[in-house]
Amino acid sequence: MHFLLLGATGRVGQRVLAQALQDGHDVTAIVRNVEKVALRSDRLTLLQGDACSAVDLASAMTGVDTVVSCLGTDGGTVLTEATPLLIGAMRASGVSRVVTVGTAGILQSREHPGLLRFEAPDTRRSSTRAAEEHRQAWALLAASGLRWTVVCPTYLPDGEPLGQFRAEREFLPDGGTSISVGDTAAFTYRVAVDGTYVGCRVGLAY
Repeated sequence: MHFLLLGATGRVGQRVLAQALQDGHDVTAIVRNVEKVALRSDRLTLLQGDACSAVDLASAMTGVDTVVSCLGTDGGTVLTEATPLLIGAMRASGVSRVVTVGTAGILQSREHPGLLRFEAPDTRRSSTRAAEEHRQAWALLAASGLRWTVVCPTYLPDGEPLGQFRAEREFLPDGGTSISVGDTAAFTYRVAVDGTYVGCRVGLAY
């Protein structure tokens, strides 16, 4: 399988990249600074570029089977800028499968039907800016006609994969409070490989 990976220098993206190469897949990664990627492989193509550039995204789509985006909000509007460009590049290249990493804030609230978790009156978020970015990116994917999945981890501390966690469509597993970077990356990679959870958000927690 040939992946296009966005966010390869981030906490989750680095682990997805390592796992894909370890399993013998080909990976093209768009990064702003190639020196920030420690891994090197004959199966890895590093393209210096910008995920918010339509030209860079289009040039990276050659031969790609699946897109994995581990982009964060980067304190700004990266997601809402990059997502429509990514959708356009995928459509133009005939690539239909995309897996992205979002946030548990955009899952459905159990206590407040009709609201997302970050919209609920009992949210503990001091700011909803990042969640709103993720919500808009998810809405764009949901309307795109692509085979999309948004992986939505709750609180995300650094840590190795334990392999024992819960995943639930559209909701955060009841009582879940954290999920490690390692397990989030492992789940994201697995979903990209096996093509499951198409057309939904997936809450992750221990």
